[in-house]
Amino acid sequence: MFKTRVTKMLGIEHPIIMGGMAWLGTAELVAAVSNAGGLGILGSVTFTTGEELRQEIRRTRALTNKPFGVNITRLPAVHESPWQEFVNVLIEEKVPMLESTGSSPEPFIERLKKANIKVIQKVGSVRHARSAERLGCDAIFTLGFEGAGHPTMEDVTMLNLLPRMVDSVKIPVIACGGIADHRQFLAALAMGAEGVMMGSRFMLTKESLAHPNIKKAMVEAKETDTVVIQRSIGTQTRVLKNKPAEKVLEMEARGASLEELLTVISGRLGQNAMLTGDVDGGVLMCGQGVGLMNEVLTVKEVIDNMINGAAAVLKNMCSRWPAPGTLSKR
Repeated sequence: MFKTRVTKMLGIEHPIIMGGMAWLGTAELVAAVSNAGGLGILGSVTFTTGEELRQEIRRTRALTNKPFGVNITRLPAVHESPWQEFVNVLIEEKVPMLESTGSSPEPFIERLKKANIKVIQKVGSVRHARSAERLGCDAIFTLGFEGAGHPTMEDVTMLNLLPRMVDSVKIPVIACGGIADHRQFLAALAMGAEGVMMGSRFMLTKESLAHPNIKKAMVEAKETDTVVIQRSIGTQTRVLKNKPAEKVLEMEARGASLEELLTVISGRLGQNAMLTGDVDGGVLMCGQGVGLMNEVLTVKEVIDNMINGAAAVLKNMCSRWPAPGTLSKR
């Protein structure tokens, strides 16, 4: 029902994209999203070499014949990935789409475009959106302050950021940040987005590798149960409020160094916590949309609920407030 430039560009049924999550964005979850009509994205941060990523791409292809993408995150202050290897693998394996996060895709965008790979850059400000468009990116992900992961330091919410982005660039804009239900999906489209990206909502699905303890904590969490950490090192991150997150805030308040912070924010600790169920074992990325997530559903149920719910709301709105000139004469 909701067809946009993004669905056409990516060859997908619904304008719903799964963010390339570390540790969870593996073949099973990615394939489930693509098979349900959205676009799944592998999180390359999970892998340490290009060959590991190549094998996961091939595992994904064994589970779906639908399009999917790969995320490359470049945040050297915390994690330096072998992104050059990853770019080579994307081209060799003919992956149709790249989600670029963090630093500019300028070092590799020309090669990817020549290989007919769609490049979508995640941004959090209008100036970065315009830069991405000038570089030749096919679309942008607009990340609001509500989102999990690494929103920009400007702290602008999606409600204000998204319309500004739409007004500032000609390429398609995809909304992300705290989106978890059909009402937010429809609101994003109403503000000019041509799709949405969700991370935390897909994290809380039956196909997700997140431990049941983590899923239980998310179901019980409210929208106030996330905090923003790592502002002091310029990679601010929204995470679930737990003991490690509170410790990081305390450390930053007293001026802790990056080396000190890494003893708590290490990705290895987060991975272990996510997969073993130790809710206080590491920092866990999570968006404010967690307050709208009340049950663990299948990926297909999440996407179907999003599309059907949005269609129902739209129909109800049109019946309550007909467009001018459409009222029947009495």
